[in-house]
Amino acid sequence: MYHILRNVQISFEMIKFEHSIFALPFTLTGAMLALQGWPNTRELGWIILAMVAARSAAMAFNRIADQQLDALNPRTANRALPQKKISVRFVIIFTTIASGILLFAASQLHPLAFRLSPIVLVILFIYSYTKRFTNCSHLVLGFCLGMGPVGAQLALLGTVTGGVVLLGVAVMLWVAGFDLIYACQDVDFDREAKLHSFPKSFGIRASLWASGVLHIFMLAVLGVVVWLEQLGWLSIGGLVAVGLLLAYEHSLVQPGNLSRVNAAFFLVNGLISVLFFAFWAADILLETRGV
Repeated sequence: MYHILRNVQISFEMIKFEHSIFALPFTLTGAMLALQGWPNTRELGWIILAMVAARSAAMAFNRIADQQLDALNPRTANRALPQKKISVRFVIIFTTIASGILLFAASQLHPLAFRLSPIVLVILFIYSYTKRFTNCSHLVLGFCLGMGPVGAQLALLGTVTGGVVLLGVAVMLWVAGFDLIYACQDVDFDREAKLHSFPKSFGIRASLWASGVLHIFMLAVLGVVVWLEQLGWLSIGGLVAVGLLLAYEHSLVQPGNLSRVNAAFFLVNGLISVLFFAFWAADILLETRGV
């Protein structure tokens, strides 16, 4: 029993379980926009479980798909699978269980959510192979996380609105932008391993500029969502806070100095996600109550 619990702990550390915070607040915002208020306890529980299970399955599958590459890359060589701290067989079991939890959670929501959940898993798993053949892996990753708000609305109503679709687009742009920054660390390895990435093909300076452009478009799209959903000043204040944090994130990373990438990637983006949700959730609740 101890061995199993230890493997589960290593699995959660391997997939950086705590980083679910990046996508979860946007997913919950999609749910709140769908209902113009807070989901009930049952709906909230199944949505959170589905989202966390989907991310866990995707990350575990990614570690399986990339285990040989991770062993060769100095930045990732200390991960659990290359270090043989855990077996591939256990990670496969973990991925299968997480996938099953997603399917079951989806079955407890709208029937359309359950029917689409296998397609979601396929998309999540395909991402792990995109660096083998395209420079657009950053956008694919963004699309994977951008499915969260749209999926939440589908899970509740069985349909989607333009505002929530655009929220998903904004998440895609945000994630693709910060993944471009993160990928700058692996330019040399990507060249040696003949992998595809935007930084490898166009250079670090161009990638940082592209990241900034994506984040500007993210803010613009969120502004359109504010207008479509008829949100108030709190949501606009949230956009200002997100914009300031994005500006700070980009100030941390320079073409000749990538030493602060982890601070930009983990700390700032976590704050962006939480602050965005705090402002927008408060606005939605206040608008619903006519305050």
